[in-house]
Amino acid sequence: MKTIADLGDLRGRRVLVRSDLNVPLDGDRITDDGRIRASLPTIEQLSGAGARVLVCAHLGRPKGAPEERYSLRPVATRLGELLGRPVAFATDTVGESAQQVASGLAEGEVAVLENLRFNPGETSKDEAERGAFADQLAALADAYVSDGFGVVHRKQASVYDVATRLPAALGRLVQTEVDVLRRLTEDPERPYAVVLGGAKVSDKLGVIDNLLGTADRLLIGGGMVFTFLKAQGHEVGTSLLEQDQVETVRGYLDQAERDGVEIVLPTDVVAATEFSADADHEVVAADAIPADRMGVDIGPDSGRLFAEKLADCRTVFWNGPMGAFEMAPYADGTKAVAQALVEVTSGGGLTVVGGGDSAAAVRQLGFADDQFGHISTGGGASLEYLEGKELPGLTIHEESA
Repeated sequence: MKTIADLGDLRGRRVLVRSDLNVPLDGDRITDDGRIRASLPTIEQLSGAGARVLVCAHLGRPKGAPEERYSLRPVATRLGELLGRPVAFATDTVGESAQQVASGLAEGEVAVLENLRFNPGETSKDEAERGAFADQLAALADAYVSDGFGVVHRKQASVYDVATRLPAALGRLVQTEVDVLRRLTEDPERPYAVVLGGAKVSDKLGVIDNLLGTADRLLIGGGMVFTFLKAQGHEVGTSLLEQDQVETVRGYLDQAERDGVEIVLPTDVVAATEFSADADHEVVAADAIPADRMGVDIGPDSGRLFAEKLADCRTVFWNGPMGAFEMAPYADGTKAVAQALVEVTSGGGLTVVGGGDSAAAVRQLGFADDQFGHISTGGGASLEYLEGKELPGLTIHEESA
């Protein structure tokens, strides 16, 4: 697949960069700028080469029309602060403002287009509608760089179709993500452990199925663990449960035993009367959750067990928090796993935090990005890669290489 170097001399050329700037906002305040920071190396490389850089991205899930709460204006402001110079902002995606901003850029200057998803063509399933929007985007630039790893699993206009209309290459962020994920799938250094959490088993069925043939250990926490405990015949009270997945999970447990893959489940959990930071809660054995309580975190013994199971690992992939980390009483399990990964990293092992809530959790809990081998910007894309799925935003670059 082509890199920026393959695009040749970029001085004076307009380069459309598809970044992932889908950051969490509290009003106009960005609560985690990790994805903006991750986009900087590619933008700075292009700008330093004298390109006229047009950054495009989405934010949130608008329904194909402008919504002020999803405007990228705060992101453009923050990008300018991080770059240390002004960043122009187009108030539309491909309209008069975008055209004026694109034509007005000088060499090395950077601009951000308004939220791509304000245009229905960006996510349309209709190829003609999506293609028409891609034509308008492509008309703004002379070359295209794909650097939004969090969307490469989507067949969208700015991710897939534009790459067929302009000289195209992968940005540094996407290259890094792919290189790391290849290390997890092609020949991981062992022991190789995968820690999975988050709310639903159904979100991770494909990756569990695939990892049973790759990983040495699977450590399960978060809301999804209660479907595993139910599959073992235990009471889970009012905990999050996917009853329709119990038989599937039981099959995974049997398969793991046959294949010699160790599945590690919590030995204790924090059980609360309701899903609230103020609720009455207690630590109980994982096989003895009271019928009127719900599990909201793995317990302290489980945190120690998980750390022990990770201590000798040379490769660890983690996707999904161990509990409701956003509420302080239920953050200890997630913090224990994060600290265990830090220890693996300091010992020379490869640790990968698989984006999404996991990335948000480690930052919220006070960990620095450089305490881990790699923090992915794309949770869903990472999981689909580990499932062995083809990602349209990558395959289109293989086809055009």
